[in-house]
Amino acid sequence: MDLRLQRRLAASVLKCGENRVWFDPTALEDIATAATKEDIRELVEQGVIKRKPVTGVSRARINKRKLQKRKGRRRGHGSRKGAKGARMPRKRMWILRIRALRKVLRQMKAEGVVDRATYRLLYRKAKGGEFRSVAHLKSYVEQMKR
Repeated sequence: MDLRLQRRLAASVLKCGENRVWFDPTALEDIATAATKEDIRELVEQGVIKRKPVTGVSRARINKRKLQKRKGRRRGHGSRKGAKGARMPRKRMWILRIRALRKVLRQMKAEGVVDRATYRLLYRKAKGGEFRSVAHLKSYVEQMKR
């Protein structure tokens, strides 16, 4: 049974695409007899022809991926674009490191681990970029005490 004409007419009556037109499978003979837009309108009123809802695009996969990225997954070598300095600028890395070092130095001075003169010396060394990390600074202080 060729219902292409009816589908095209129904699409223009329902103001949607032909793919969104739904025909009741039990009333295909009635639909086949409809030859005008008026006939189609009557069938729409009867509920034999309907407009299907618009199908959206599911966000489930994207949301799952975002959740994994928040956990720190999917950030390996194959996912990276851009140089190391583009992903986290050298200046930002320096700021993070120097703040951590200075915080630890202040704590050491407050706890009496280092005296004022040593604190100043270490502060300047940190500013000069001598320490890679907080752990490096602490190991340096331990070696100084020996």
